Amino acid sequence: MAVVIGLMSGTSLDGLDICCARFSKNLKDFQILAYATIPYTLYWREKLENAFYNSSTELDQLDKEYGEFLGHAVADFLPQHKLPKVDLISSHGHTVFHDPEKGITKQIGSGYEIAKKTGIPVVYDFRSQDVGLGGQGAPLVPVGDALLFPQYDACVNLGGFTNISFDQNKQRIAYDICACNIVLNHFAQLLGKPFDHNGTFAKQGIVHLPLLEKLNALDYYKKTGPKSLAREFSEQKLLPMMSNLHEKDILHTYTKHIGFQIGKAITESDATSCLISGGGVYNRFLIEQIKKNAHCLIEIPKKQLIDTKEALVFALLGHLRFKNQINVWASVTGAKKDHSAGQVVFP
Repeated sequence: MAVVIGLMSGTSLDGLDICCARFSKNLKDFQILAYATIPYTLYWREKLENAFYNSSTELDQLDKEYGEFLGHAVADFLPQHKLPKVDLISSHGHTVFHDPEKGITKQIGSGYEIAKKTGIPVVYDFRSQDVGLGGQGAPLVPVGDALLFPQYDACVNLGGFTNISFDQNKQRIAYDICACNIVLNHFAQLLGKPFDHNGTFAKQGIVHLPLLEKLNALDYYKKTGPKSLAREFSEQKLLPMMSNLHEKDILHTYTKHIGFQIGKAITESDATSCLISGGGVYNRFLIEQIKKNAHCLIEIPKKQLIDTKEALVFALLGHLRFKNQINVWASVTGAKKDHSAGQVVFP
């Protein structure tokens, strides 16, 4: 048995997810012991959103500062729950930039600072080794999908970007489908809300067919996996296409676009059952669009798993790394080989 805390910060910038889980020796059983989401303050939202434009010196300082923030968050979390001894902390960090075609990826949140503050070993920096091996460095969640949720033919996560994973020819296949909450939240914020609750704004808009056709014709959708997306795609490709329309019409059209692309991906996977998780699950209009386009059983888990799945999976990835076991599959990322990714630091 191992007790591991997983930390996840996504591109949606809604907050830090913390999940403490217990894994059995053979990984067939797991138990979520406690979890929390710590909403980002305005200070941290601005810091993380603007990190992309920082100089290397500023980024080094932010890496340390954000690591301290993560360490404090775990230190505050631990006494609030009756937990057994925690063996390990596994931190995804926060992605500042990700361009695997150029061999570049950067997640901030110093593991040394987390270990120093908590007194617990830490695994972090899961993506850079895979990029160095010629892989996409993403998505990494599919290992957890396969090991923890084998009862589903496919798994889809609705985060800042949405990704899918499924088995094909006895290999796990996965890729990012399209930008999701990173776009929806952007336009919801222009309307004065942090996100489009239940897709209310989107439902009030109307479809703009020329935009929908342009979105579905993007070159990215013609590529086969492994492939991944990052903030740069949203800012450089998507947002410029939408600048002259009303926000509610953009939200309506883009939500239909997401639903179409996810439905297409699920159909191409030949899945008969699909687990859907992530913050986008709370967007009812989005779920309606996915169900219209995906001709299979769509399963939405209980709130606990919706809120914790990615942090839970990173807890698992850290646990595997700590035991020097494979936690990244070449079939998923396109790397030269399967490998055990992540830096390990001790307090």
